Amino acid sequence: MGGPVAADYYCADSENGDHVDDPSEDALFELVSDLNGTDNTFVVIQPDEDDPAWFASVAVLETGGYEIVRRDTSRREHDVTVETSIGQIAGDLTKWLATRAT
Repeated sequence: MGGPVAADYYCADSENGDHVDDPSEDALFELVSDLNGTDNTFVVIQPDEDDPAWFASVAVLETGGYEIVRRDTSRREHDVTVETSIGQIAGDLTKWLATRAT
């Protein structure tokens, strides 16, 4: 039995085990929508490789909303924001991820 095919660019993994290769904006929206404060508190998006140069994560905040972390060591980027709109998060991440895949 062969293993799974690796993502072309990146993959998203949530704490509860959800895995999506090359997630679309709609898939990111769903992954963030499924987050909760008990057993699925974060999702991480990164290249499907050992020691990736960049990642983005979204985590549920106890006070409400989400903490978004974007880090790219090759571009010396490290950004942390807080957002409450899942649509805004998915859109912003999609745009940021598009610049990583080039």
